[in-house]
Amino acid sequence: MEQRRSRVGRVLVALRLAAVSAVIGAALAALVVGVIRKDVPVLATGGGVLALLVLLAFLGGRRGAGGDASPARRTALARIEDLRATGGETADVPVTFRLTVAPEPEDERPAYRVKISQSINLVDIPAYRPRGIAVVEYHPEKPWDVRIVTRPTPEWSRRAEEAEIDSAPESTLVRDPDGGAGAWCLLVLVGLLAGAALVVLSFRGELFASGDAGESAAKESASRTLSTSTTVSGPSSSLLTFGRMRVTAMELEARVDSAYVTSLRIEDHRMAVRGDSARPLAETVHLPSLPYELLPGLVREARATLGVREAESWRIDVTPGGVAGAGPRVRVTVSGTEGTAHLDADVTGRITDRRAVGVS
Repeated sequence: MEQRRSRVGRVLVALRLAAVSAVIGAALAALVVGVIRKDVPVLATGGGVLALLVLLAFLGGRRGAGGDASPARRTALARIEDLRATGGETADVPVTFRLTVAPEPEDERPAYRVKISQSINLVDIPAYRPRGIAVVEYHPEKPWDVRIVTRPTPEWSRRAEEAEIDSAPESTLVRDPDGGAGAWCLLVLVGLLAGAALVVLSFRGELFASGDAGESAAKESASRTLSTSTTVSGPSSSLLTFGRMRVTAMELEARVDSAYVTSLRIEDHRMAVRGDSARPLAETVHLPSLPYELLPGLVREARATLGVREAESWRIDVTPGGVAGAGPRVRVTVSGTEGTAHLDADVTGRITDRRAVGVS
């Protein structure tokens, strides 16, 4: 019943928006026709209609401004189905999340899926991984209005650590009914053109006879083809600079158009990935969830503790875990005049093995 009322409401809003757009288009066209034909009544009619619409919009805005109330939000747990960082040069990175939200029992609403976008601090991103549990706030009457709580209370943090939430079906995905900005813009454009065409066609005889038709200039835009590559090389600063690895990885992800790869290699001024679409997701590396902020520390650890006193080069290789459920494996290799050595770590930055080859 609620969905039916919501659909009827959207249809009524669309009809009203189309009608208002058509009136505005007709009024604007009347102004143009009045100027071209030097017809004062037509000019006055178009200007009067526009002035009336502006007045009604002003009065409606003042009436609606006093009735807005801050929505009552509720706290719940959500399962992270997937996430993708969309880049950024600042400490806060825009991240797109796909969540399964599990409302509290008193809300009497089953778990549902939602897609949101939220800025997360670079340091906090490793805490959010697929199949992990996050604390969220949602609006019970607007289920698409969901925000991740980046600093939950100790009670909710404990509940998130202990909770297990099953994935909701894709059919439960909710969307903001007002989020289709492109469709509304198209509706406004069609209404404007329809109203303007109606007025112009009404005076087509006088307009075409006057011979005052304007000439339109045609413009051509050159098309560009962007080549995609699995390598990003030559950043102006070292990839050990804070935040540079994540920004470069997001650029690389955009080039290959996939967040899942089979291997990642990072060098001082170069980053490369390899992919295999035939592999299951469990045998891949999820680029946005890697702890890029911890990797420079592993490089410094390898340079200082593995016996290669003058390391001439370093390399980080990230590969999928060897067993089901294991996170990606990180290997840092340093080379110098003494030889080559490496250390292994897990996705949390914990060192699991150190090995020197040819180091005296």
